[in-house]
Amino acid sequence: MLDIILYVAQSANEASGLSTSTWIGILVAVLVVGLVIGAIIGFKVSNKITKKKLEENPPITEEQIRAMYAQMGRKPSEQQVRQIMNNFKRKVKDDNK
Repeated sequence: MLDIILYVAQSANEASGLSTSTWIGILVAVLVVGLVIGAIIGFKVSNKITKKKLEENPPITEEQIRAMYAQMGRKPSEQQVRQIMNNFKRKVKDDNK
């Protein structure tokens, strides 16, 4: 890899008159900037995909809500279960904005 960088730097040096160390510095700077931009874009894309998947497939189901109520010694009505699911979906949707 270093051989390639040195070859490119020497070729550019002959073409433009800049020193080899200057071209190596430019190549390293471009590489670092590219990595930072790639990391930012990757974070944004993965964050958007994760939020979309959470909205489509919530991590809690109606059966799990019923089981939680049963552990508390209560029998939930269908309205209570749907209300909790709707609150969760609304919260996920609000977080996506």
